[in-house]
Amino acid sequence: MIDEQALLEALNSTPVVQGRAQDLWAEEAVLRQWAREHGGPDGQPALDWLRRVRDVLQAATHGPVPEADLQQILAGVHRFPQVSTRGLRWPLGGPPERMLAVELVLTWYRVQEHRPGRLRPCGNEECRLFLLDRSRANTARWCSMKACGNRLKARRHQERARREPGA
Repeated sequence: MIDEQALLEALNSTPVVQGRAQDLWAEEAVLRQWAREHGGPDGQPALDWLRRVRDVLQAATHGPVPEADLQQILAGVHRFPQVSTRGLRWPLGGPPERMLAVELVLTWYRVQEHRPGRLRPCGNEECRLFLLDRSRANTARWCSMKACGNRLKARRHQERARREPGA
């Protein structure tokens, strides 16, 4: 099942480590394990769809939504009513190798709808991570205060100290 935490894990699978962009999902074993942990298939077609949807959702979070790409990912997907003793459910149907990727898209849209403006890139331009601002004031700027926040604040302080030597 894909929840907000799983969405952030997917979006944040391309961090910058020691100044170099990394792709944590480039390693097949890591992505297979992530897919299994979230109830999806771990065959090669499913892994390829996960990488693709991750890239599309990262782009959508940075700027305009790449509608054509999302339509390809969602092609052939449907919900159908299912009645049981627990009530009415609307399970998702479609190509099995794409279903985990589809769930990522649906979770991304749910966050956009229910928490507008709260899923965003880190305010540190050197960072490639994303954050989901859960603060009441919606003022979080960094993926991590410890990593990016303190680093940027220290850098700004040093720049001010250089400009104003007597301060």
